[in-house]
Amino acid sequence: MQVTQTDTALAAAEQVCARRGVRLTSLRRRVLQQILKTDGVIKAYDLIHELSSSDRNIKPPTVYRSLSFLLEQGFIHRIESLNGFVACNHPGEIHDTLLMICDACGNIQELHPTEISDALDRAATQQGFSVEEKIVELHGRCRSCAARGRTAPAAL
Repeated sequence: MQVTQTDTALAAAEQVCARRGVRLTSLRRRVLQQILKTDGVIKAYDLIHELSSSDRNIKPPTVYRSLSFLLEQGFIHRIESLNGFVACNHPGEIHDTLLMICDACGNIQELHPTEISDALDRAATQQGFSVEEKIVELHGRCRSCAARGRTAPAAL
């Protein structure tokens, strides 16, 4: 049996939860697994649709509670501008995040540039602002789409 990246990420999440004394319940695991399997961003209602079946209907509050847990544990990121979620590439670690979102193909790159984080901290301190979380979203085109001249789909 071949071990996939999803399997490895789920095992890592289990270990983080065990260390922290929290539970990765069956539903939380299924939600995380679906996010890990999704290429790009996934919205909450898409998760509900994917996880529901003819004999089991998943309710929105249940999925939102699972998403809240996964966010708190650092396993996923919420992409505010797209109203969706993406798996974190450093699960369980506390870190500032820069997300580069390609509006042409939907690819999302997660980076952790300390110089940008430090600059934001300095700017906030100068204003007397206390930063609790930093997630910066950049929208544009990835290298591949730019090279091929691909543009973002027209807004509806």
